Amino acid sequence: MAKKSNTRRKKKQGASVQELLGIRAFTEYGIQTNRGELLLFRVTPTNISVLSSASVETKIRQLMFVLSAVPDIEIACTDSAECFDENKAYLLQRAEKEENEKVRSLLKRDAVFLDEIQTEMSTSRQFVFAARCRNMKPQQVFARANQIQKAISEQGFDVRRMDKGDIKRLLALYFDASLYGEQMPDSDGEQFFDTENAGNG
Repeated sequence: MAKKSNTRRKKKQGASVQELLGIRAFTEYGIQTNRGELLLFRVTPTNISVLSSASVETKIRQLMFVLSAVPDIEIACTDSAECFDENKAYLLQRAEKEENEKVRSLLKRDAVFLDEIQTEMSTSRQFVFAARCRNMKPQQVFARANQIQKAISEQGFDVRRMDKGDIKRLLALYFDASLYGEQMPDSDGEQFFDTENAGNG
């Protein structure tokens, strides 16, 4: 009976956010997930609008070489800074409904300000290359991380492996939590827990 009761209670409570994300813990080289260790590499975008057609074709070939060298790699394009689109849309909607001309003017100015900020951050896109390591020892993961980084950099891409701070910032931006995700504790409330005092108590 006790087992059934505990099972029902667990189902009622549902999964934690960590379980839903599939993230177990940070590792020395990336993050441990339900489907193996995930290595993340940040690649700085190239502004192809200023490149010639021949240069763009070269970049495409270089990316093809990377995908040939690391066929199981996954690629995502993300913001590397906050996105203000929803805030801008809200301000413009409020301005349309606002009857007070002065308030309407202020709302429009705020929307323009956010637009200017976003324009300044228009280059703040980032490409994230992800590779999964299953059933590997730490030394093997380290070797694979170096191999992947070398394969990407050899094709002329500006790449670096993301450390814990980079990954936390990426997750915080992705889930609209904060621009300063790298300052967040590894566990919720960790910053309020004094381990030294707890041990003495």
